[in-house]
Amino acid sequence: MASTASIRQVQITFDCASPQRVARFWCEVLGYVVPPPPQGFDTWDAYEQSRPPEKRDSGFVCQDPNGMGPRMYFQRVPEGKVVKNRVHLCVRVGTGLVGAERLAALEAERDRLVPLGAECERVLLADEQNESCIVMRDIEGNEFCLD
Repeated sequence: MASTASIRQVQITFDCASPQRVARFWCEVLGYVVPPPPQGFDTWDAYEQSRPPEKRDSGFVCQDPNGMGPRMYFQRVPEGKVVKNRVHLCVRVGTGLVGAERLAALEAERDRLVPLGAECERVLLADEQNESCIVMRDIEGNEFCLD
């Protein structure tokens, strides 16, 4: 029997307390954009104000402006983050770099993201098996790596 496997597009979904705030943070991290507001609205704020209070800021999207990367969806959930993520994003800023040059690129990206609300958890320096990476947290505490 012939294989009918094909590549699937994926969406990455984040559970969070403030979808619009977290989505806009990730737009800055990844160079993503917020799609235009729904038809009939000039801004996302105008759209949100048209919704019942309990529905406001219940979900938000950001996407790759070139359409190559996955769409990211942020949905409000009532519970806060309590344990380590089982899946996390690795932001590939050091691809092709090694040693001090790689570490410098990672540190420069860390320094760009901290004023946006990210936190640096730890720097993992290169050893005999792995190159350096930096473990970070986004504005709601979700782990991600600068790799």
